[in-house]
Amino acid sequence: MQTIEKYNFAGKKAFVRVDFNVPLDENFNITDDTRIRAALPTLKKILADGGSPIIGSHLGRPKGATDKFSLKHILGHVSKLLGVDVQFANDCMGEEAAGKSATLKPGEALLLENLRFYAEEEGKPRLAEDASEEEKAAAKKAIKESQKEFTKKLASYADCYVNDAFGTAHRAHASTALIADYFDADNKMFGYLMEKEVNAVEKVMDDINRPFTAIMGGSKVSSKIEIIENLLGKVDNLIIAGGMTYTFTKAQGGKIGNSIVENDKLDLAIELMKKAKDNNVEIVLAVDTKIADSFSNDAKTDFCKVNEIPDGWEGLDIGPETEEIFADVIKNSKTILWNGPTGVFEFENFTHGTKAVGEAVVEATKNGAFSLVGGGDSVAAVNKFGLADGVSYVSTGGGALLEAIEGKTLPGIAAIKGN
Repeated sequence: MQTIEKYNFAGKKAFVRVDFNVPLDENFNITDDTRIRAALPTLKKILADGGSPIIGSHLGRPKGATDKFSLKHILGHVSKLLGVDVQFANDCMGEEAAGKSATLKPGEALLLENLRFYAEEEGKPRLAEDASEEEKAAAKKAIKESQKEFTKKLASYADCYVNDAFGTAHRAHASTALIADYFDADNKMFGYLMEKEVNAVEKVMDDINRPFTAIMGGSKVSSKIEIIENLLGKVDNLIIAGGMTYTFTKAQGGKIGNSIVENDKLDLAIELMKKAKDNNVEIVLAVDTKIADSFSNDAKTDFCKVNEIPDGWEGLDIGPETEEIFADVIKNSKTILWNGPTGVFEFENFTHGTKAVGEAVVEATKNGAFSLVGGGDSVAAVNKFGLADGVSYVSTGGGALLEAIEGKTLPGIAAIKGN
């Protein structure tokens, strides 16, 4: 498989799929440029070699061309960070994009307009809500045909293809997977960011130093079923935290007051615990909790046993005894995967448990463990508490990382690796 480090981009035009889906305020100012900065090493390598990057990305979820989601809003900042005056094509298709791509000189860069302005990028027709089944079927067939032409056109701009957008690797979109078919194995590769993401996932899922501990937070068991089931065949310890705690607690006959719960998943919780036991996996659950008399940062609070929450109260974080239990398991681990906080860490009065877990992950990492943190809330937590530099890797891909953990093949990765 080709690697970006070994590839010489001199005199070549490279179509680079990045993830510049950055947050903008009401005046179109970028409020967090992390994703842009993450792609800089790849883009700078191409420019330094004497190549010309043709940058493709999406922004938001537009239903057609709209100023709100135009990439022109980020052009100036991309140019500033990259250190070159990046050109812009007002349409990713058409004569302008083709012309500007063709005339790009070595060391010049071009940013294409939002790829998702075209339904062909995602391969999903945009239909009226009252469309008939016949109309839907015809539209699906038509979009697949037009998607081929769309993909072929994007590929025609360049001599090689670089995918550096791990955040969209789980989507079989035109620019994230299908385009790779138009380049031979020697002329398609991962960018530096994508390479790091793929290596981190493979290390935590396939190159395991034991004990291996996964920390799964989040509010719903239903959203983590496939992840948990896949992990039960790999981990030694599975820490269940966040809102899922109370579904597992109620399933075992505990009293959870007004805490969040999925009553239709109580049998599943018991089933998962049995499966864990059969696989010699230790499921680690909270024993105490920080409770509140309302879902508010200013609520009255107390601590109690997790299975003895009074009526009218709800668990919003783990308690001190649980913090110690979780930390002890984490510190004795050699591979750690963390996805999801222990409580409602957005409320300042309920951050303690998540911070304690983060600090334990950092300590384990200092002692030689490999730690991978992923999923929006976990990433937000380590950034909030200033712990990001203390873990082995912080993933940029939310949905992509979760699907990789579930054991699914990601189209954007398979398109490069050829499996």
